[in-house]
Amino acid sequence: MTVRGLLPRPLCPERTFAFVAGVEQYAISPGWNLRGAARDALRFAGWLTGPAGVPPGNVRLLLSPLQPDALDWSATDGLRALHRTVRPATEENVKNALQVELPSCDGDLLWIFWAGHGFLGANREMLLPCADAHEGQIRHLNLESMLGWWRTDRVKGHRFPLQAALVDACRVDAGRDGRLNFGGNDYGGGTTQVGRRQFRLYAARPGETAKNDAERAAGQFTDALLGELGQRALPDGVDELARIGRSLHRRFQDMRDRGEGWQLPQFVVDRGWDECSFLDDDQFPAPGAARLDQAAWDGIGALFGDRLLPRCAYDAYAWAFTVADCTTPVRGGLPGDTLLDVAKDLDDRQGGRVDVPLVVPFVRFLADRCGQDDPEWAAGLRAWVDTTRERLSVPPLPPPPPAPRTTVLHLRLDPAATDDDRYLVRIWLRRAVTEAIWESEGRPLSLDEVREELVRQLAYVARTLNGPDAGGDAYPAVTRLEFHVPFELLETDFDQWAVPRARRTRPLGMLYEVVVRCPEERRGDHAAWEQWQHKWRWLRTQGGRHERAVRVVEDEQVTDVLGVDLGADAAPACVVADTSPDRTSDVLDAVLEGGVPVAVWRRPGAPEADIPALLPPEGVGLDGLDVLALPRRILELRRAGASGIGRQGCGDGRLALLWDDPEYPMETRSLA
Repeated sequence: MTVRGLLPRPLCPERTFAFVAGVEQYAISPGWNLRGAARDALRFAGWLTGPAGVPPGNVRLLLSPLQPDALDWSATDGLRALHRTVRPATEENVKNALQVELPSCDGDLLWIFWAGHGFLGANREMLLPCADAHEGQIRHLNLESMLGWWRTDRVKGHRFPLQAALVDACRVDAGRDGRLNFGGNDYGGGTTQVGRRQFRLYAARPGETAKNDAERAAGQFTDALLGELGQRALPDGVDELARIGRSLHRRFQDMRDRGEGWQLPQFVVDRGWDECSFLDDDQFPAPGAARLDQAAWDGIGALFGDRLLPRCAYDAYAWAFTVADCTTPVRGGLPGDTLLDVAKDLDDRQGGRVDVPLVVPFVRFLADRCGQDDPEWAAGLRAWVDTTRERLSVPPLPPPPPAPRTTVLHLRLDPAATDDDRYLVRIWLRRAVTEAIWESEGRPLSLDEVREELVRQLAYVARTLNGPDAGGDAYPAVTRLEFHVPFELLETDFDQWAVPRARRTRPLGMLYEVVVRCPEERRGDHAAWEQWQHKWRWLRTQGGRHERAVRVVEDEQVTDVLGVDLGADAAPACVVADTSPDRTSDVLDAVLEGGVPVAVWRRPGAPEADIPALLPPEGVGLDGLDVLALPRRILELRRAGASGIGRQGCGDGRLALLWDDPEYPMETRSLA
């Protein structure tokens, strides 16, 4: 059914109204910044006020751009007129436009266009955060509830029989843990009115992200949509929405078939103006899914039982998608708290290969990585994989990749009993095994002498580590230096120690990953010690990525109970201290009390930098940061800061990283 068959009169621009919103900047965190959403909204408003001919007075435009001066308002005369009426995309402005201003207008068609972040609530409703979303409450638009409201007699008379919602936003779960407090936004409504038709297109399926090209400042959905609308006049553009939906669906399906990404946007709202499916023909066959049978579930239930998640669980989860020729879900971390939860999630997903149930490579990976720690369990896992593959005709699987290996030099500094400025020093080299290579014995050293000895040991390791007799287990030269120090040395700028390099000297932090540790401070409190172990195990299990893994601490949050708060749960496992220098010691004290193994802060005297925005790679928020990759990330920032290149705010790279891995506490026994 076409629009022409739904309206008693021709559809005209003067009786068309629109709500258009683009949110790039959010109050909650710079990590939420989303470059391109405001431009996408402006481009859609350009089609409305240009080829579609909608009067600018009929458009409510709400934008919260990162760079307002960079927006181009010159495309149409209508856009230039809208420039004078644009408002921020706050929750109050959103509700006022959609529930007060537009319902009072007399029109035939309402457009709702939104570009920005998106989440799914507990009832799978679409939640669109507004610009004033903050940590205490994510102010938002509940799109499903609002569309329901617009179908009732709250919109008077026979107004707006046609309503079209186009959303360029992710549809990822808001999370069961409640970290993102959306609260409730049910707009109520009256009696549902017969004859109102709603058309919706979302840029992603439930659980998926909508791709955004930060460099081009454009959403993939909006690009494709505007390409289809082109120079169409309003009646053609509206009448052809179902066909446009088919075309877009086919385009994204082709991307998936070419292997350009499993998580690319795909259209699932498949109703035309007659509210019947327009994707129910042979052109869009439902994909098959490789699933486990009952025998496989019986076997895996016995193997998994109540067993705790091993530390390689996320690596196994991610590898399963690689084997099945699709990409790992964008949201970091595991989908559940038990092995059976993870297996159920994998079995519900559709991989790129219908002959490989995702659970099978997951179990294969666990068998390989857990063989040394629990050979009996690993043997059971291998047997399950073999019998399941044979019964379900699963093709051979490639071997999982070996565990990554690094070469780390550990330096432990213990205060000398007779001199506060000198330290007893021990040095270990960790590869496949850990070996003690040097100690100061009974002679305490000054920090300058420690630096000189470190230079000698680095030269020794470089000469001997991978010599001609190193064999097949050879490692590259040292990649990381870990300083085990007392609390009072945590803020010492070890990364700025000058070391010779050819004919020059370089800061240590430009050449190696440099981290500090404080394990001895944790031994005095049994609860903090246990929490330290628990948080690290949880972080490893989640593969370093989880929406709650990182917590930003600012000055006003540094209280006497911060340590208790940090230690209340497995998360956070990483604290980013976005505080003034005089509060750093208080934050670090709370970090140790709360058992937090990882922390990042600014060295004294370093230039101001927006650390929460600096740490994640471009286009990734802190909730997607790989905490386990922080030593390498900090090294990159130190190099960028020292060379004066890279992202704005790198300063001189003097960021400090507490990296307290409880799996390698280092023995204190003397070599002598």
